[in-house]
Amino acid sequence: MTEEAVLGIDIGTSSTKAALADAGGSIIATAQRKHATSMPRPGWAEHDAERTWWAELVAVCNELAPLAGSRLRGVCVSGIGPCIVPCDDRVRPLRPAILYGIDTRATAEIDELEHRFGSEAILRRGGSALSSQAIGPKLLWLRHHEPEVWDCTKGWYMASSFAVARLTGEYILDHHSASQCDPLYDLAAGDWAYDWTSEIGNGVPPPPLAWPSQQVGVVSTAAAEETGLPPGTPVVAGTIDAWAEAFSVGVRADGDLMVMYGSTIFIVRVGETTTASPLLWTTQGVEMGTRTLAAGMSTAGSLTEWVRSLVGGPAWDEVLAEAALTPPGANGLLMLPYFAGERTPIYDPLARGVLAGLTLRHGRGDLLRAVYEGTAFGVRQILALFSDASGPPARVVAVGGGASSALWLQIVSDVAAISQEVPAQTIGACYGGCLLAAIGVGLVSESTDWSLTRLTVEPRPEHRELYDSLYALYARLYDETAETVHHLTRLDSGGTK
Repeated sequence: MTEEAVLGIDIGTSSTKAALADAGGSIIATAQRKHATSMPRPGWAEHDAERTWWAELVAVCNELAPLAGSRLRGVCVSGIGPCIVPCDDRVRPLRPAILYGIDTRATAEIDELEHRFGSEAILRRGGSALSSQAIGPKLLWLRHHEPEVWDCTKGWYMASSFAVARLTGEYILDHHSASQCDPLYDLAAGDWAYDWTSEIGNGVPPPPLAWPSQQVGVVSTAAAEETGLPPGTPVVAGTIDAWAEAFSVGVRADGDLMVMYGSTIFIVRVGETTTASPLLWTTQGVEMGTRTLAAGMSTAGSLTEWVRSLVGGPAWDEVLAEAALTPPGANGLLMLPYFAGERTPIYDPLARGVLAGLTLRHGRGDLLRAVYEGTAFGVRQILALFSDASGPPARVVAVGGGASSALWLQIVSDVAAISQEVPAQTIGACYGGCLLAAIGVGLVSESTDWSLTRLTVEPRPEHRELYDSLYALYARLYDETAETVHHLTRLDSGGTK
């Protein structure tokens, strides 16, 4: 190759992906490595940062770096977040990384911090209420439950900042990721809330801050030997994967909204004017001077994989065809998709899945249709919260692996009564990383947008009345079953107290 190139890498929940692109946004090559999430206890979700994050980054870099050679101009790493891995002074992980909101272990610490600082003060200062998504309670959990780990901790990292540290030796975090570290970041000040970070961090300083496209270092000689990247290659700060993906598909203007169909469903809306909501996360945007609202469900694609595991992989195409032939309403099935607790809008780590209406006549196609519809009702709930906080979206863009499912997209459009644009380039967050790297090293201007729309999925009005009635039942089902489900969850955890 002769053209200049940039490398974007994304460390996701279930895989690490990388893309090599030229300055026009054309993909030169891609690479991927799959991994699993460890769930060693109920409510825990972890990754081995050394054997998963770093080892897979090394693998994809060694696969793609030779294709770029000396023409590689910049590197950007995005990743799952907010999550934390505590490290020693050589950036060696001291324990597995504690993942984002699907890890619900720090419920007692949420209560403790709300009592200490005040729920209203936390929301006012950081833009978000504390939930299983927040970093502050997870740090406090480490101090309480693994003091021997905390005593050796010299810095804490997310997936992207861990990769940056190992590539460059720099301890740094981007502003967007930091603004998800509630209650550690002061949104109005655009900086750490240093009084709270010192109290919660107890001697472990937060990382210095940069913007996602800002160059923060270069690939060190040691990292070059491991990864095959040319030493001295500029590295930008990067950010959390969902925001890198939103950036990749042009969700950057006021009113733009992205629905990411991945292992979970994640929704990001760019808004110049937002009202802080205890049910949404208000954060810094990817670009300086922007803000975003965000929300996330705890399951989505992970539920379709669960169905696949039940019916067997070879039969999957048959199940998809059966689900497509199943009429709206899944022949009388209604599902709460809370198989791993739930984030938005109920923020209940003890919630579990409910499948209502089962009979002996129901089959696997009905089950998959109920999964698609259950997640669609969850999306509709979240979009209503966004509209209350900042008005209806100007446009909706669908991304993620699940966006390749025409049936799933159509069901969400029908249930939520929204049009969804599907981009031509669906590689994901690593493609956003390519653009961030290209901007950061000056290869393209800050306003450059590589996104193109492939198709638009329109809602079908003939199903609106049915879905409105089912949505009302869906909204009631959680309240009607929560007490029973909570009792069962505690039994599963080994006690009823």
